[in-house]
Amino acid sequence: MQKFLTYVLTFSLTSAALLQGSQRPNLIIILTDDQGYNDVGFNGCTDIPTPHLDKLAANGVIFTDGYVSYPVCGPSRAGLLTGRYQDRFGFTTNPSIDPNNPKSGLPLEEETIAQVLAKVGYKSAIVGKWHMGTHPNFHPHNRGFDHFYGFLAGGLSYFPELHTLNDLSEVTRKWHWYNMKVERDGKKIEIDDYLTDALTDAATDFIDSQSSNENPFFLYLAYNAPHAPLQATEKYLSRFSHIEDKKRRTYAAMVSAVDDGVGRVMKTLADHAIEENTIVVFLSDNGGAITKNSSNNAPLRGAKSDLFEGGIRVPFALQWKGTVPAGQIFNDPVISLDIFGTIAGVTQVPIASERPLDGVNLIPFLTEKTTDAPHDILFWRKWEQNALAVRQGVHKYVINRNRKNTKPALYNLSEDIDESNNQLTVNQTYAESLLEAWEKWNANLKDRVFPTLMNDNWWE
Repeated sequence: MQKFLTYVLTFSLTSAALLQGSQRPNLIIILTDDQGYNDVGFNGCTDIPTPHLDKLAANGVIFTDGYVSYPVCGPSRAGLLTGRYQDRFGFTTNPSIDPNNPKSGLPLEEETIAQVLAKVGYKSAIVGKWHMGTHPNFHPHNRGFDHFYGFLAGGLSYFPELHTLNDLSEVTRKWHWYNMKVERDGKKIEIDDYLTDALTDAATDFIDSQSSNENPFFLYLAYNAPHAPLQATEKYLSRFSHIEDKKRRTYAAMVSAVDDGVGRVMKTLADHAIEENTIVVFLSDNGGAITKNSSNNAPLRGAKSDLFEGGIRVPFALQWKGTVPAGQIFNDPVISLDIFGTIAGVTQVPIASERPLDGVNLIPFLTEKTTDAPHDILFWRKWEQNALAVRQGVHKYVINRNRKNTKPALYNLSEDIDESNNQLTVNQTYAESLLEAWEKWNANLKDRVFPTLMNDNWWE
């Protein structure tokens, strides 16, 4: 209890000092899709230069043990946007693309970051992938966002000539929605540029439009790269002629386009002299889908959809010039839910008592106001597959029941990052305590509230 009270006091004093010293900071979340843990320079990548992402990380902090709350796109994003484990509200799988389904999406009783920040004057925009439901109830404009430029479904083709559909009613088969036109604030538009570049343009335009306003802004830049389909223009492909594998070469080109975009976003902040009043966070929505897009999660085991590290540990960095000291490497576990926790703590915006956040304010930990770890324990659940994971300190307990020939396992990640040495038999009592903690957490969760996308045949 004393530790908790000390943390709360530090949390409050730090936030109050920040608010007295300057206006509330802008927030930019840059999210990639299916990017591998080892596909950024700041995590050791050697074949895909990412100078702009590396600069962002060097200007702030690299989270070596940065996690997302789910190893697949939709639920991971639901957790990110609410700051709460998505299983608390039954978001256990990717939502349907059916625009007539009023249940398949982010529940209306949950508040997004944008809805909460609007209470303290923020203007918010989402640029890119939504994936929180296609029914009108779930539209970004109804979930706190003032501006939307992107697409509602879980993916989109990167070449503009493939964007031929004006409405989801024109979809005739699975994945056909990848041919939708881009939407800008309720209207379908024609674009003439590579999608990643078009999204960057929209993001920098939004920053330009907000830079002279007194109110702070929140930008959620949700790239769909480097998610399949593997598509890139010659501008980016030409940078990687030395990579012989065609899939890896195209994937590298897609990551490079994102890196260029990040550089343009950061330059726009600098041009408007608002870098020091903007928190910028970069991460991927889940681990790399190694068989589908040739990503690289080394040295982690597993990939997208796994509860092994390769599915849930992602490239993760934060910059807040002038507040968070540069050049940090932070080794304690953090999670994507902490982004909401951080901005809520810094702004002191009220959080509804019936929907408490699972994320915490990271700023006291990054400014050495406290030396404790942000989390005592972290949890994961895959409801459909009856799989689970728990991390406490350096130890991780995992049951991937959806994978053949796997048994419950306990790993010491400090000495076994690739999860190859199961210590369950020599630490049975401790493993049982972790499972007991998970069961207690799980008792407060909801079962699935809408069916998996793979069972959705609405277009037939």
